[in-house]
Amino acid sequence: MTAWRGDVLGPGFECTDLDLGVDEEGPLVATLVRSLPTRRPVLDRVLSRTRALENVDVLYVHGWSDYFFQRELAGFWTRRGARFFALDLRKYGRSLREGQTAGYIEDLDDYHEEIDRALAVMAEDRSAEPRRLVLLGHSTGGLVLSLWAGAHPGRADALVLNSPWLEFQLASTGRQVLMPLINLGARFNPREVAPQLDYGFYTRAQREVGPQGDLALVDSAWRPERTHAVMHGWLRAILDGHARVNRGLGIDAPIEVLLSARFALPVRWSDDLTRADTVLEVDEVAKAALRLGSAVTVERIDGALHDVFLSREASRREAYARLERWLLGWQAGARVDGIVRAGGAAEMDRGSSATG
Repeated sequence: MTAWRGDVLGPGFECTDLDLGVDEEGPLVATLVRSLPTRRPVLDRVLSRTRALENVDVLYVHGWSDYFFQRELAGFWTRRGARFFALDLRKYGRSLREGQTAGYIEDLDDYHEEIDRALAVMAEDRSAEPRRLVLLGHSTGGLVLSLWAGAHPGRADALVLNSPWLEFQLASTGRQVLMPLINLGARFNPREVAPQLDYGFYTRAQREVGPQGDLALVDSAWRPERTHAVMHGWLRAILDGHARVNRGLGIDAPIEVLLSARFALPVRWSDDLTRADTVLEVDEVAKAALRLGSAVTVERIDGALHDVFLSREASRREAYARLERWLLGWQAGARVDGIVRAGGAAEMDRGSSATG
């Protein structure tokens, strides 16, 4: 069984390391964090009242230059009975080791290893009752989980994507122009740093309007004010992921996509940057999301930042309210499907008896 230890987030959170072997920079690990729901009140147990998500496990994956620290987000799920798990990918956050290039990877499919390991750990202490898996991803994490779900049909029961990075900022045309240049650079010097522009405005916007309790927990060594260095090898992996999304992933689970209502270009500080996504072109992401699968819901949140759950309070409340409404519909739909399937099986049995 997995050995859990106390986490940096304090009471209610534990973590464990997932050994991924070694690469040219040394030992590789990913870190799985968990927060479990408290026991139901006695009266609820006596009356057999269950919480809305009692049968749900959640696996969260963070975005670029990020890691998991959102206690408020975890609480949303555990208060409704779900078991919440978060994965700090290799070379991010808790998993970053001295001498490693933060966030660097050359193939997004390599992350499948820690996702599979995390799911195996999550399955260790499940009860006999079947549980449903929700994949929850932010930004690059949303891209990573979408690619995993597309490659593993039937494994996830739902995806919730918070501003997933599904398309390049200049959309598919810009991606197609840049791809040959990035491929060439990655072939000869994959760790060459690509040009980038980041004045730290996104971090400033979060600090001005976001949940102060969560943001006070941030370790700047793991989540710098400005983004990690963008290297050609990593960017090639991202653009390849975008190209695969553009071709269609055929995900067989329902998908909820949460996005800001608008994008603002962060070239000069203004209050507008506290009410918009300053990282991704949200209209392009919304269009790309429709290529993920056949059941996609896109929610646009007025005043939201790139991370809708780190936005101003009104936008956060709206995002959580819409997410809860979608989850209740998803759960109800599963119950109806189960009844229909059970009824169909019974009808077939009756038909077999009649003809026999």
